[in-house]
Amino acid sequence: MRDLYGTRQLSHRQLRITELVALGFKNREIANQLGIGHQVVRNYLSKIYDKIGVHNRVELALWYEARRQAGKTFSHAA
Repeated sequence: MRDLYGTRQLSHRQLRITELVALGFKNREIANQLGIGHQVVRNYLSKIYDKIGVHNRVELALWYEARRQAGKTFSHAA
């Protein structure tokens, strides 16, 4: 499934990790926040990068912020 921008939609967990990256959390901090291992976070990030076509966490944070500012609603994000 794709969003309004033609990007494949992220799962709830992938969106939460993306949001935490955009907030400046490090992998270990994300892992602690979600109760998962830091390697699991790395695996999620790799899948997220491939899914939406970004190459690093800066691009991921910019992708998230652009959609948030454009009014794209995320079901779990404040």
